[in-house]
Amino acid sequence: MASPFIEDPVEIGARIVRGSLRKARIFRDRQNPLAFPDEFLYDRYRFSSEGLAYLCQLLGPNVSNDTRRSSALTVPQMVCIALRFFATGTFMYAVGDAEHISKNTVCRSIHRVAHALIGLLNVFVVFPGHMPAPAIIEGFFGIAGFPRVLGAIDCMHVPLRSSLGENEGDFLNSKSFHSLNVQMTCDHNCMVTSIDAKWPGSVHDSRIFRESTLCQGFQQGMFSGLLLGDQAYPCQPYLMTPYPDPDVGPHNRFNVALAKTKARIEMTFGLLKARFSCLHGLRVSPERASKIIGACAVLHNIATIRKERTPPITVQPPDVVDPNPLDDATGCAARDAITAQFFS
Repeated sequence: MASPFIEDPVEIGARIVRGSLRKARIFRDRQNPLAFPDEFLYDRYRFSSEGLAYLCQLLGPNVSNDTRRSSALTVPQMVCIALRFFATGTFMYAVGDAEHISKNTVCRSIHRVAHALIGLLNVFVVFPGHMPAPAIIEGFFGIAGFPRVLGAIDCMHVPLRSSLGENEGDFLNSKSFHSLNVQMTCDHNCMVTSIDAKWPGSVHDSRIFRESTLCQGFQQGMFSGLLLGDQAYPCQPYLMTPYPDPDVGPHNRFNVALAKTKARIEMTFGLLKARFSCLHGLRVSPERASKIIGACAVLHNIATIRKERTPPITVQPPDVVDPNPLDDATGCAARDAITAQFFS
């Protein structure tokens, strides 16, 4: 009778054979978060391996650590930490748990990467866009036959879920939640062409535009073309808005063409929020939220230029706005002229 403490040699041999047929375990370099398949990287960071490598090269000089400590984070680690936060919008401690680092390290990495991206805002977010103006006008005209369009403009609210102190009332918007009211313009390819992300949620869209450098540029004749907006904006020679009470003929055709063309900005908002879920609500101060929103706009444009995978989107419905009654007489005359020439 065999001893219960002595293994059967046949069983030992069978176990060795089974072990030899198993796949060898693959140990990935924890210092290199890019060493994963693109599917894994898209889900977590919204960029492919090549896209992440490009971002690391682009941001490296401004985010790299000068310290020689062995525990210092590498550029790929910091970039991926920030992108994971932008992509998921989860709590910072949850990002830290996923990346095996502390919440404070996550916070520092996000701030450093966002600051580096904001430094590139004037490189990647330019008006009227990265294409020549005639190509942009042609692209918009191909949507619904609306002429001379350089961009679509609107505002979106980014909720703020942190303590806002004594200025809390300024951030309460018309839908009764705290937010930043973010003005953007886009081109026909849904590239962000301008962004103003500093205004509290209570500020009206028309005021944000009136005080923007973009408005000043149009007033000074820097741009030869039009913006398309909704009824939150006054109709001006360089900003076309819908007829408030259209008839069933030319006025209605004008409004339909304007709505179809302006829908590009709602599509842009949908793409941004699909790529970067943090824009559904930020638990940081308004100043940091403004930087993160700007950083996401830069990343969105980089992803578009590089033809990164487009996430499934839900087009953001247009906000219900209070009509602005201060239409400019010259703007109304320009609207009538466009209607007579193109929609009669």
